[in-house]
Amino acid sequence: MSFTRILIANRGEIALRVARTCREMGIETVAVYSTADRDARFTAYADRAVHIGPPPARRSYLCVPAVIEAALQTGAEAIHPGYGFLSEDADFARICADNGITFIGPSPEVMECVGDKARVRSLMAEAGLPVLPGSDGAVPSAAEAERIGAEIGYPVIVKAAAGGGGRGIEVARDRAALRDVYRRTTAFARQMFGNGDVYIERFVPVARHVEVQLLGDSAGTVVHLGERDCSLQRRNQKLVEEAPSPRAARGGT
Repeated sequence: MSFTRILIANRGEIALRVARTCREMGIETVAVYSTADRDARFTAYADRAVHIGPPPARRSYLCVPAVIEAALQTGAEAIHPGYGFLSEDADFARICADNGITFIGPSPEVMECVGDKARVRSLMAEAGLPVLPGSDGAVPSAAEAERIGAEIGYPVIVKAAAGGGGRGIEVARDRAALRDVYRRTTAFARQMFGNGDVYIERFVPVARHVEVQLLGDSAGTVVHLGERDCSLQRRNQKLVEEAPSPRAARGGT
């Protein structure tokens, strides 16, 4: 499928990279911007720019009605969400479709599947992939968390099922700490992601964070983009990603 005009529902360097690629492909771009980004580089680089709200992201870049209206007003055939913001919002993808706009990204069904990390963990185990010892799906109570902790051994890590970007993760070193960790993590997940579900895994204190990124299209073609090492982090936030991973290339751990 080819497009003549794409709206970029993001900001900063993310939006600029998408706009540059579109220009190389001969596709017009529409930037959306908050008041704070009126004079930003990505706003000037796009073929058109639409103001969608004040600086707080929830009132601009995360404001679905404003983004959709900008696309309809400018005749954009598709919306590229970049990453972050609305890129993993299944409801937003459905709203795009309802308005005759192509969402450049996974289908709502795929996003709902992979957006719940507890569900993904269960699906991977069912598919025969190795997973760390842990819960089968979300953990409904602190008592159940303690039972799982005793079964798999400490330390354990409690993770928000809807979390991302290193948020909603906390380690419990022993049973005495687990109940408070469970309570804090569920409360944080409910406030931050609107979903208080958490799951538990055995914590591996010495490990590398190596990712393999997959890319698929609507025709069923799937490719991998190699591996990248994301082990250099601060507070579970990636600082550097190195590709290919020097550890994976040597078969290290």
